[in-house]
Amino acid sequence: MIPSLPRPAWLRASTVVYGVLFLAFLFLPLAVVAVFAFNDAPYPAPPWQGFTLDWFLGNPATASGGAPRRGLFADTALLHSLWTSVVVACWVTVLTVAVGTANAFLLERHTFRGKRALSLLMLAPLVIPGVILGISILAFASRIANLVDDLWGLELEFLRPGLPLVVLGQFAYIASIATLTISARLKRFDMALEEAAYNLGASRLAVFTTITLPYLQPALIGAAAIAFLMSFENFNTTLMLVGSDAPLTVTMYGRMREGATPVLNAVSLFLMVASGVLALTLLRRSAPPDSGSRP
Repeated sequence: MIPSLPRPAWLRASTVVYGVLFLAFLFLPLAVVAVFAFNDAPYPAPPWQGFTLDWFLGNPATASGGAPRRGLFADTALLHSLWTSVVVACWVTVLTVAVGTANAFLLERHTFRGKRALSLLMLAPLVIPGVILGISILAFASRIANLVDDLWGLELEFLRPGLPLVVLGQFAYIASIATLTISARLKRFDMALEEAAYNLGASRLAVFTTITLPYLQPALIGAAAIAFLMSFENFNTTLMLVGSDAPLTVTMYGRMREGATPVLNAVSLFLMVASGVLALTLLRRSAPPDSGSRP
């Protein structure tokens, strides 16, 4: 349909209804979680019992004489798991951006036998369920650790369930996403810019740091943000590889099995706000500079 032509009333109404229903499906559950993080009740669901900040700040003695409430910022176990998720996500981000950049240059700048097969194999972790990927990595790492222990008597702790194995497991599939993101940017790069710099006597390092890297900066920032968020929210792969130090997703899963409280709503609201701030910061950095009139 040509956009300039008038549309019938039923089509305009159905478009509005569809948009409203779609947005409600996306944001209504988030709004409910956010609202009931302030509910003055020991359960994270309706009905509304009044406003309180106990699930954030804690309260040793409630007004109704109920059990003391341990808020988010007083829950050391929950804060520790939050910090664990941040540490894991930072390591995964550094590894995936570094390896993704190297993979992008390998696939876009070089021609070799088996390049197409390598590109297809790189996508395999994206279609494998996270649980299967986690079990496979755990079984493979445990076999290697047991073999080294039997042959040489060495204990490779990083191949046992724990944070190093969680980082490796998440890196196994997030690196593919970083590679695709950076490759898409590198594919559009004009090689004539580098050739002109070489003709002017610039070194390979100077060309990379002053021409290629600034061009790739938006893709690198985007890949880093995607890697951090995907690592932070990952559950399936992490659950199979985690040890004694559980990240936030695994800790919240354990709390849900024991009995949910509005503290989990408070955690969810905190993460939504943090994710929103991160997204706005990235959008602000990637926005083009103001091209207003100059005096």
